[in-house]
Amino acid sequence: MKFLRRTGKDVKTVDNLKELFPDWKEGEKWLFIGPHDDDIVLGAGITMRAAIEAGIDVYALVATDGGMGYCYMEQENTIGKIRQKETEDSFKIIGLDDDHFFFANLPDCDTTSYVGRRKAKPGDPAIEGYTGLQNMFTYYFRKVQPTRIFLPTGEDLHPDHKIVYQEVLISMFHAGGNIWPELGKPTAAPAAYEFGVYCDFPTAPNLKIEADDEVFQKKLNAILAYKSQEQIASLVEGVKAGGPLEYLREIEFRFYSVDNYKDLF
Repeated sequence: MKFLRRTGKDVKTVDNLKELFPDWKEGEKWLFIGPHDDDIVLGAGITMRAAIEAGIDVYALVATDGGMGYCYMEQENTIGKIRQKETEDSFKIIGLDDDHFFFANLPDCDTTSYVGRRKAKPGDPAIEGYTGLQNMFTYYFRKVQPTRIFLPTGEDLHPDHKIVYQEVLISMFHAGGNIWPELGKPTAAPAAYEFGVYCDFPTAPNLKIEADDEVFQKKLNAILAYKSQEQIASLVEGVKAGGPLEYLREIEFRFYSVDNYKDLF
């Protein structure tokens, strides 16, 4: 594989994944987050495989249950279970072990009802008696303790993508504090990166990963595992046309401080 990092106008090619990240840590753990089950392999299947081949401890978390993904009426009430099995098959093609992916099972296309955190009601997907995206992400951040996380850009038009992006970022800070101790011990905030699925980045990405033929075929096969999705063939053709490339954009956080603005006045 080939790894490139852009800093300003300068582009540097490095020999391995470790050199792509100047702040590399020993014992790296990466967590890939998908609002929907197929988002991760579509946008970051090559990146995930590169990490596995580099010996990184890789995990995946799917936020919603796939329940709105039916293409045939006879699957309306069973599509969630069908897609979960397809996701298991897809992740195994990429190389994830059974105990390295999780399903939060929040209602597909209804993440607006699960913004924040609240006491769980009967029927809610719950962790420690609470529900909500911030409850779920805080729990899994503390459980996995990732050094880096990867998720679809918040520029995607799908409301689930926008909301998951927003809730992941605030949950990074919940996970690092002492709030909600029943969800586990605090963990350091990971570095965060976004990848493209359906819509473009808000600004240009700064990391590029180029796969060899074998890894690219694994990504294509992982996408094809979603056999219940009638549009999957056209998605694969679109990925093929783009070639064995993936781009990542570092998400920069800047905390407010009066020192940031003293030079303005």
